[in-house]
Amino acid sequence: MSRRDLKEIREKLLDEGVLLLMEQGYHGTGLQELVNKVGVPKGSFYNYFPSKEDFSAEVVRHYIEPFIRQLDGHLGRKGVAADAALSAYFEELIIETERKGFKGGCLLGNLIGEIGDTSELCQASLRDAVHRYREKLREAFARGQREGSFRKDIDAKDMADFLVNVWQGALLRMKIERSIRPLTQVSEMLLKGYFRA
Repeated sequence: MSRRDLKEIREKLLDEGVLLLMEQGYHGTGLQELVNKVGVPKGSFYNYFPSKEDFSAEVVRHYIEPFIRQLDGHLGRKGVAADAALSAYFEELIIETERKGFKGGCLLGNLIGEIGDTSELCQASLRDAVHRYREKLREAFARGQREGSFRKDIDAKDMADFLVNVWQGALLRMKIERSIRPLTQVSEMLLKGYFRA
């Protein structure tokens, strides 16, 4: 098997891992189900990942990348201020969440609740993913402060941390309410309210 084939199978395992861990959680996801969905023998799984725990830590890293790129895309649009870019990004997330029928939420939040205090490897991967995401938000808030749209009496990192914390709680509430209202409240009350200059 070529290096390219191995890379493609590894990517398929990670993609499927995101879906399964979102739907079933860490403990509800079996390796047999995973390899069956990807179409590889169970024994070959260990050619790609040393263990389920290592695999799950890698899934977390794989999961956060599209969100970083999506946020970068909004922030990189010419002529768009940071506050408008952040609002558009979160609006896009809200629309996608509603389209999915309020299912899933955030893999990071789900796994933090399930195994965040039992697996040191996954804990480190989750912490790194949250910090990377928070750092991208911090960049946006800092730029918005320079542009004059966000208040300057609160550190950009603190605003980013607060937004991540409130957003995660809103995603959990969204699941039981089956409504985007908790998410729109975060966007309206923080990005268009409390954080404004």
